Amino acid sequence: MRYAVLGTGVVGRTIAARLTSLGHEVALGTRTPEATLGRAEPDAYGNPPVAQWLEEHDQVQLLAFAEAAAFGDAVVNTTAGAASLQALEAAGRDNLAGKTLIDIANPLDFSQGMPPSLNPVDTDSLGEQIQRSFPEARVVKTLNTMNARIMVEPSRVAGTHNVFLSGDDGDAKKAVTDLLVSFGWPVHDIIDLGDITTARGTEMLLPIWLRLWGTLGHADFNFHIQGARATS
Repeated sequence: MRYAVLGTGVVGRTIAARLTSLGHEVALGTRTPEATLGRAEPDAYGNPPVAQWLEEHDQVQLLAFAEAAAFGDAVVNTTAGAASLQALEAAGRDNLAGKTLIDIANPLDFSQGMPPSLNPVDTDSLGEQIQRSFPEARVVKTLNTMNARIMVEPSRVAGTHNVFLSGDDGDAKKAVTDLLVSFGWPVHDIIDLGDITTARGTEMLLPIWLRLWGTLGHADFNFHIQGARATS
């Protein structure tokens, strides 16, 4: 299967690498490929430049957002939440129509410094905004409540822990469930919360996740819902 992974940060790279390891074809989407390839310094988190990463992952191609979205049978949004709607607009409505759009982004607002707040929050979510803005896409919110490495390697956290799904399209959620299982998630640890409005809840886990990260000093942890039942 072909996947377009929009965003070249650590989440996008981690997802792209895992997808290629499973035999999928992957295009990594960015606003301006030439500018992205021209960056020679590590990013703010110490990750190597994209050009260096691509040399080590030569099965992944770097394309502009629209070209990547046209390439993909499904699209994964890993862009910064504040820029996600603009990135998806650049990807093109026609290129997203009818496709499963896996939204991993969080609407973190750094305008007042650290720690970030959420915008939107409480009565709306980024997942809902994306679904409203691109009604012909089949948006599924998932994987946004954990570190990128745990997304694709859940065994990094010992014992039972959970990943959530939110979305309006049952077939799209089934496809995403199958993908999560291929990443190593036991089906009984996947919780389908319901329609896309339930993305409000998972996005609002980010403030406590960030504070746990600061307190624990590492990101190899996740949420476990005692008594949880498998997704349908």
